[in-house]
Amino acid sequence: MRPELTRASDLLRNNTPEAVAEAIGLLQSTVFSFSMKMCGHREDAEDTAQEVLFRSLKHLPKLQDPSALAAWLYTVARNRCIRLRGAAASAPARNLSLDDLMPDAAELGELLLDSGKSPEGKLLRREEHQLLHRALLRIPASLRLVLVLNDMEDLDTELVARILGLQAGTVRVRLHRARLALRKEIAILLKGAPHGSPAQPKKKTSRPIAHKVASRPKECRELFATLSEYLDGRIEPETCDKISAHIERCPTCVAFLRDLRAAIDRCRSVEVACDPSVISRLQAMLTREYLRMVGKSPATEYHAGS
Repeated sequence: MRPELTRASDLLRNNTPEAVAEAIGLLQSTVFSFSMKMCGHREDAEDTAQEVLFRSLKHLPKLQDPSALAAWLYTVARNRCIRLRGAAASAPARNLSLDDLMPDAAELGELLLDSGKSPEGKLLRREEHQLLHRALLRIPASLRLVLVLNDMEDLDTELVARILGLQAGTVRVRLHRARLALRKEIAILLKGAPHGSPAQPKKKTSRPIAHKVASRPKECRELFATLSEYLDGRIEPETCDKISAHIERCPTCVAFLRDLRAAIDRCRSVEVACDPSVISRLQAMLTREYLRMVGKSPATEYHAGS
């Protein structure tokens, strides 16, 4: 969970005007960042932060636990993003099978050649974050939502499942496909693919591609289906030992695992900041309204800049 949410929860329990103002600023930044990652439009994200915080004010005194606070905020923000983006944002994930997301022989060869290079050598940090955000917006919205909540907002599987109304196992399946799809989109963008044209799933009827998929060793295919569980330490020791033994003798799996790990790490490092002037104006207004709702006297109300 984002440390901002834990901090905001502590500040709200303090309930002084200064603490409330700081808490609301942290909650604004959290909702704005989430909305930008999901929608990709600054004005929509600012409007979402304002609406979500206004709707949340009367509930904040009752949301003492950080997990309860997170569940409320992300659920309301998710619903707002769905309304803004229409049916596409809530539609089931586009049918991306594991074979659609598996690299072909040519890409695996490139990964082997690049395996000794530093990812930072490919792009400047700011450009890397811009590219990652573009790649994120190119994957199906229902997969993106799980990826943002789990890897970017740092929520655990059970809390993500609670927010989305899914089984924990379904969340983990979607997370794995989302990570693989993001890695693939990053690779496409790094090669200069046209902006705004997401990769299309491989056609199952294509004989050459089917041959490439079928020609992969069975062990590699089984590993590919459990990579996220392996990276997150979610598989039993016997299976983990089996995968580790395979990786030690399979250079292409090592290269792919390294590339996937890099994509996940990049994903977790991205932060989208709101305009400080927007935060300041909204923070002052929301703080005064919150203090009024909890019965603080006018003499103790928060004033921006005081």
